[in-house]
Amino acid sequence: MKTFLLYVVTAIAEIVGCYFPYRWLKEGGSPWLLVPGAFSLALFAWLLTLHATAAGRVYAAYGGVYIGVAIGWLWAVDRIRPTVWDLAGAAIALAGMGVIAFQPRG
Repeated sequence: MKTFLLYVVTAIAEIVGCYFPYRWLKEGGSPWLLVPGAFSLALFAWLLTLHATAAGRVYAAYGGVYIGVAIGWLWAVDRIRPTVWDLAGAAIALAGMGVIAFQPRG
């Protein structure tokens, strides 16, 4: 559970880090939005280093969690209800994340 929660926090940091520049560029927001965006992306990069396995495996497993969190963001922040297809895709990605992240170690 700790590993999964760390992936979730990492995904939120990445999404927030991209959301602020998006707001600046697409919605005419203040350039000051780049400051928390840059901080959040730095936090994202640091959080990825906290995993105890090989970087490639961390990135692969993280991708599945990112998809799930992004669909949650779609609903919570963008106020767009995910479709059944969105949810199915996220479930498949999360299953793949579980296979990669929680494989037997030897």
